[in-house]
Amino acid sequence: SLKGIDMASLLQRRRLPRDTWWAYLFLSPVLFGAFIFVLAPAIATLFISFTEWQMGSAPSWIGVENYRKEFNEPLFWQALRNTAYYTVGIIPLNMAVSLLLALALNAPIRYRVFYRTVFFMPVVTSVVAVALVWSWLYNPDFGVINLLLAKIGIQGPGWLTSQQWAMPSVIIMSVWHGMGYNMVIFLAGLQGIPVHLYEAAKIDGANWWSEFRHITLPMLSPTTFFILIISIIGSFQVFGQIYMMTRGGPANATHVLVLRIFNLAFRFFHMGQAAALAWVLFVIIMAVTLIQFRYSRWVHYE
Repeated sequence: SLKGIDMASLLQRRRLPRDTWWAYLFLSPVLFGAFIFVLAPAIATLFISFTEWQMGSAPSWIGVENYRKEFNEPLFWQALRNTAYYTVGIIPLNMAVSLLLALALNAPIRYRVFYRTVFFMPVVTSVVAVALVWSWLYNPDFGVINLLLAKIGIQGPGWLTSQQWAMPSVIIMSVWHGMGYNMVIFLAGLQGIPVHLYEAAKIDGANWWSEFRHITLPMLSPTTFFILIISIIGSFQVFGQIYMMTRGGPANATHVLVLRIFNLAFRFFHMGQAAALAWVLFVIIMAVTLIQFRYSRWVHYE
């Protein structure tokens, strides 16, 4: 019998490499695509960031000149401030609205599947189409928002033409467009909380606020942390709604980092400087993400 066991284990060990090769075979299209379309371009942009390249001529090595030029450019710092403004404005609002929706649609109400679908529909809608519709809503002359405000005696501002209101207008549109995605993730987190915790709290006489504060929020902290990470990464890469609604205006009030990268690369054809700024943005996002992981003691895992 020992001989049979040894033979079986030997055959199993011989089959493992074949299983591994099959796994690599099925993964190869994804790995190949990731290398060709992600890793290789990233390495190429790192090289380009140290060169002067106008696309019409061969790149010439200039060292860190692109980085120095960008750090000495006032528009870079304004774009960085605008990006930070957008991030600080959208993250708390988006997460709060998404959590409230998830709590409401997690309750046993009628037609909740229908409501979930309705609130998720903007997520699957193109950001270009959404931005165009909201641009019409924000129009100071015939936009629905200002017409409704006029009916109650309030003169609406020039939402996208005012330096004060342009970025808040983009933030409001972005919250509406993206809240359904976070809502679904919060719903998954809520449904993963054990029911017996709420039952025990009710026996102890806890009210809704006590349950939310001492059970829901702590048990939902891993989900909240995940949403916080992906939301901040996404907010630093905002582009579509800015490009479609304001083009970075008025007076560069909504000029963000990705829009500056786009302008440098495809308007002024300064590919080296655009690549340098792309790597600066990567370092900023990486640093912010690592800081969040460093100070994630508030996240409670079961």
